[in-house]
Amino acid sequence: MTQIISSIKTENYRVEIQSPSGHIVIANEPIEMGGKNLGFSPKELLASALAACTSATVKMYADRKGWDLEEAKVSITLTFVPSENKTLINRDLTFIGKLDETQKSRLLAVANACPIHKMMSNPIEINSQLV
Repeated sequence: MTQIISSIKTENYRVEIQSPSGHIVIANEPIEMGGKNLGFSPKELLASALAACTSATVKMYADRKGWDLEEAKVSITLTFVPSENKTLINRDLTFIGKLDETQKSRLLAVANACPIHKMMSNPIEINSQLV
């Protein structure tokens, strides 16, 4: 279980997000949305979670296998399609290093099994209550 706490005070759209380990991230909206562009937007944070998890998962796997993965680049494009009430996520992966096609294909399969990918690919239930 992960518990994240966010807080917004008087500055419009500036949200302070804190992790249990004490890390703090500032989220904000772009200027054209009324924010001051002080940090990632909420949609950027969502896309970032998938990108970070994907990158770390393939790197850990390649390291365990002793493969020469010098860098894993992950580009996420997240779009909400209102007419279909659907979110479309495109993930482009680039693996840099001395890897053959079989290794690259395996890393793609590993990317599709990263924990955040699994969470986002399955039903999500959000329960809200006043405390």
